[in-house]
Amino acid sequence: MISEQAILNAAILIVDDNPANVMLLSEMLSNVGYTRVASTTDPYAVFDLHRKNCYDLILLDLLMPGMDGFRVMEGLQEMETHGYIPVLVITAQAAHEQRALTAGAKDFVSKPFDLLEIQTRIHNMLEVRLLYTEIRNYNQELEQIVAERTRALLESEARFRRLTELSSDWYWEQDEKGCFTQVNGPVFEMLGITVDDAMVKFDQSGRWNPADRELLLANLAARRPFLDLIYRRENSDGSWRYLMVSGEPIFDTSGRFRGYRGIGKDVTETMSANYLKRV
Repeated sequence: MISEQAILNAAILIVDDNPANVMLLSEMLSNVGYTRVASTTDPYAVFDLHRKNCYDLILLDLLMPGMDGFRVMEGLQEMETHGYIPVLVITAQAAHEQRALTAGAKDFVSKPFDLLEIQTRIHNMLEVRLLYTEIRNYNQELEQIVAERTRALLESEARFRRLTELSSDWYWEQDEKGCFTQVNGPVFEMLGITVDDAMVKFDQSGRWNPADRELLLANLAARRPFLDLIYRRENSDGSWRYLMVSGEPIFDTSGRFRGYRGIGKDVTETMSANYLKRV
């Protein structure tokens, strides 16, 4: 909600080539408590004044020599990039009212003035204008927060991927059906994975060590996290390749299982002699 004091502190500009009208409106606004009221009898000065002061409301006479109120509103349209022209038109001709609204005016008052009517319309217009400005500022702040959090998230993801690259040979993700949806690293050569219809699957050639494979698949089927699980796969020359993988299940916000993600590393060269003898 917009406070009454905020409305009375709003910036108002009176534009009328008749000094008597300017004085009447200025005194009326001052008497009811408005504190920031400016005026000009020169329509050409409106643009610089609005650019410097960003008025919350412009009381604009339509019939002025040199530049009428319609041309003033055209110029304000170009300045107000947010599409809201805070103009209350002053006119003595009813035929101009619809044209003024089409040109961008938000409301109008007729001459001669009804002071109570003009006070009410000014108050209502300022309330709408200030609320519009408040919402726009809030949206801008929200956009900035989202942008900052998105940037922080991207930086965090980049750090995570870098750490993953340093600590492992590949990063992997699977969907709930066990198909790879993302693979980063030389996993194709290490695991003998083939690509079928854009879905990467485990090699089914039977070159895995059965016990190791059963243990790995049991963890996946039970949706358990696992750390540094070592399994073997036979190379084409009959030797064994030792792979170490870690993984964790992925669940969505409703608790539904969505797949797995993890890292893997070729540890053939670093396996200890005792482990090699034992297997």
